Amino acid sequence: MEIIVQKFGGTSLATKEKMEMAAKKVIDAKKEGYDVVVVVSAMGRKGAPYATDTLLNLIQEANQNASPREVDLLLHCGEIISSVVFSQILTSKGYESLALTGAQAGIITDKSFSEARILKIKPDKIKKHLKEGRIVVVTGFQGATEDGELTTLGRGGSDTTATALGVALDAKYVEIFTDVDGIKTADPRIVDNAKTLETVTYSEICQLAHQGAKVIHPRAVEIAMQKDIPIKIRSTFSDTPGTLVTNCRENGQTVDIFAYRIITGITHMGDLSQIRINMHEQKDSSKMQLNILKTIAASKISIDFINISPQEIVFTVAGKNTTKVESILSEMNIKANITRGCAMVSIVGVNMMGVPGVMADSVEALVEKDIQILQTADSYTTVWYLVKEQDIEKAIIALHNKFELGN
Repeated sequence: MEIIVQKFGGTSLATKEKMEMAAKKVIDAKKEGYDVVVVVSAMGRKGAPYATDTLLNLIQEANQNASPREVDLLLHCGEIISSVVFSQILTSKGYESLALTGAQAGIITDKSFSEARILKIKPDKIKKHLKEGRIVVVTGFQGATEDGELTTLGRGGSDTTATALGVALDAKYVEIFTDVDGIKTADPRIVDNAKTLETVTYSEICQLAHQGAKVIHPRAVEIAMQKDIPIKIRSTFSDTPGTLVTNCRENGQTVDIFAYRIITGITHMGDLSQIRINMHEQKDSSKMQLNILKTIAASKISIDFINISPQEIVFTVAGKNTTKVESILSEMNIKANITRGCAMVSIVGVNMMGVPGVMADSVEALVEKDIQILQTADSYTTVWYLVKEQDIEKAIIALHNKFELGN
């Protein structure tokens, strides 16, 4: 019997009613003749009693400096509660089910608490229960080291669990259930006519995810690519087909996206600060720029959107890190112009390479709406613009309309 993996996020499990709707998706797949492995996140989002952020706040209130090991131990509770409750809902409907922790499911990770990487999966226990006719509900977001220490996989960890299990079990496909009906051409909360994409390639979804789309974690996609396992992104709350992520269509025919799509979608990330440092007074600007980057990196601060020239170095940091970077530069006796309240809007399209006019058209769209462009960058697949956060919604709508991406 073929295996499929279904993953349900916290919003799909936030209430008893929503869990019932999720359970129907599992039962429908079982009725279609599949062996089903379910991966669950903790129930609800921040504020819900068992959500990951709620548990994290609980331990931080006790000790701001709690060790990552202790934090991971506590965070396991959210998914464990979710898996047991969901398993019992399925059992109450006449479908024998049981819950397994990540460790019980054979998920072996390295020792990087809070950001562990999956090293291997021993799926024997899962296969045994499937063979005996059970639905297996696995806790997402977690695993254990070889010596039994419990770990978590970081943000997006439940997506990663689902696709990693899909690879280990040679699943026919992995379904990611969420509160939207697939991958959109832009955030539907901003763009009313954002279109659901019927099919996207692994490369396209990786780019969208890296640039701010939150429907699936890019690491999960990269894992699925290992065995070319299709991913279906669907809504728990509707019967729409959602978006298929694959290198080919389900009938085996290659997806010819070149024939109809240059721009895949518009994504964005907010709460950024732009750091601009003038190098005119530096005798050796290259060495100073290197020193700046190394010093910031040593403080575990990630930087992005880097432009380097002999005259200046410009980059962005997350808003929460601005004060720390300002302090680091001050200690180095370096003056910087800091612009807080920025956002990055990205135009993603794996087929933009060699197509003239994308940059010109996008700049025109922003200029027409009087949006100040603070910084630009581009690659073969993405064009980035840094704008003021107050302009981000206007920028997304302008670009979405310019490239006629809507319904």
